[in-house]
Amino acid sequence: MSDMPKYFIVEAQALPEIFRKVARAKQALELREAETVNDAARLVGISRSAFYKYKDAVRPFNDMLNGHIVTFQAMLRDEPGALSAILNSFAISGANILTINQTIPTDGVAAVTVTAETSGMQRTLEELTRDLRAQGGVVKLEILAG
Repeated sequence: MSDMPKYFIVEAQALPEIFRKVARAKQALELREAETVNDAARLVGISRSAFYKYKDAVRPFNDMLNGHIVTFQAMLRDEPGALSAILNSFAISGANILTINQTIPTDGVAAVTVTAETSGMQRTLEELTRDLRAQGGVVKLEILAG
């Protein structure tokens, strides 16, 4: 069992309700909808002890990546402005690009890897990813590491 991964990405609806409530309580504290842990726990209908038991183990996906280095890989069409458009999306979001690597285009597409520091973003990682995928020259985009 030592080869078991330390973390899993699990769809929220598959999680036990207590985990979703703990995440919501943490959000209420961050957004100042609740002033204390007791207020946040009461707001979502859990005990303070349940909150403290799981608070360090439960985080939304975008929170886990916030403040970290995230690597994106995109397949871009070989057309003028395709790379510029995705780099502009990073700039608008407030992500700090650390590296850009691009392969020579073959069959009309090029692989581009962008590594960015995301702690200064004004948008969520999901919003940035959605915006990147919507760019006209993007054939495919995924997060490789974060």
